[in-house]
This record gives sequence, C-alpha cells and structure tokens, in this order.
Amino acid sequence: MAIRFLKPVLALALAPLAALAGCGSGDDAATGGDVSGEPVAEVAAPEGQQWQDVVTKTEQGGYLMGNPDAPIKLVEYGALSCSHCADFAETAMPDLVSDYVDSGRVSYELRFVVLNGMDVPAALLAQCSAPEATIALSEQFWANQGQFFQAAQSAPESAFQQASQLPPEQRLVAMAQIFGMTDFFAQRGISRDQANACLADVDNAQAFVEQSNSYEVTSTPTLEINGTRLTTAPTWEALEPELQRAGAR
Repeated sequence: MAIRFLKPVLALALAPLAALAGCGSGDDAATGGDVSGEPVAEVAAPEGQQWQDVVTKTEQGGYLMGNPDAPIKLVEYGALSCSHCADFAETAMPDLVSDYVDSGRVSYELRFVVLNGMDVPAALLAQCSAPEATIALSEQFWANQGQFFQAAQSAPESAFQQASQLPPEQRLVAMAQIFGMTDFFAQRGISRDQANACLADVDNAQAFVEQSNSYEVTSTPTLEINGTRLTTAPTWEALEPELQRAGAR
C-alpha cells in the first residue's frame, strides 16, 4: 500500500487539510447479501461500442465502467498511491474488462480512497478530464507509480516545507509539481492550466476526501460485489471465482 516515507512530508504540506488525509475507519468484514446467483446472460453493448467504452460517474462518487444495469456490480475501493492497487490493475483489469465487463454481465466501479497526501492531487487530476477518461488515467498512473515515489524521494525536504507555506489554493498545485504529476497528466490531455484549476479548488478537494472517508475502508484495494465486501485476497485468482459464483458464467 502507501509507502511510509511519504506520510511526514505530506502531512506537513497539507496541514490545513489534515482531516482529509486519513483512511476511513470501519470493519472490512463482509456485509450485505449472499453473492451467489444463477448464471446471467450476456447483454449486448450499444451499437458501435463495447461496454468498456461506457463510463459514468455514480452518486457514490465513483466511476462505473460497463453496463450501468449489469446484474453483477463490482466495486474497487482503490488508492493511487497503493502498490497493491497497481498490481491489481496490471494483473486483473485486462481479463476483467475483456471477459466480464464487455459481456454486459458485470460492471466495474472505481471509488478513490485517500491513504495519504499523495492521493489527493493524484485523484483530483485523474478526475480532471471527462468521466470516461478517469479509469484509464488511473490505470496509467498505477502503471507508472514508481516514478512518483522516486520524485518524492528525490525532492528536498525544503520543497515540501515551502509547499506547506503557500496559500491553500496553491498547495496542491505545488505538490503535483513536486511529484511530476502535472507533466504526466499534461502528456495525457490535461493541460497545465486545466490541472492547476482542478488542484486549486479547495472546496472540491475537501468534498473529495470527505467522500473517501465515508467509504469506511481500512485497506486497499477493497473489493465489493453487489454490496458485499469480499474477505478474499484482492487478486484476480481470488476474484474471478467470486464473479462466476455471482452468476458471471
């Protein structure tokens, strides 16, 4: 999950947002009904599309890929600073999307969790474009996660201290630059001006992290099928049988 060395400098840089920077608390035991179900028929995507092309923002603040009415709803609570989430994106998403989401049986929803201050600018930037780009940008971030860790390790402590002394609307802008996030997202269609505007919206940042805290997860990735949080390991080897047991077969 999040690397330990980030926490002191990011807590300092985001001091006025301290309430934003923690994981939600709560019991990760399974809740909700039984996930077992009868086999579910495939559902055709809209003409000229695959279901993976259909992404919408949900009332819960997540981003849902696939058939909005899919009878099997998979939710991932993930953090962009989480190395296990990066592993899940690499090892699970290709088969999940091609074999399950594109069948119309299963939808996939990503809900961002804040583990530390690195997650705040990263998630705000991933959400700075159109909703249909958010999941793809998140997967690209996870695939390149190491470069942001390296940037944090290489940056002088004074850079974080200077960021912490800026006006609130400038702090996340400075943090994103320290991590190299602004350039990363600019290469993927989010201009510097657009990125800075998203990062300068302190009220939106506050609302985003409060939403994250409301999920009440204690580890990432946490996976949920039809409202039931899974207690199995968050790996494709463990998840695929759960999807099939829920009816994706």
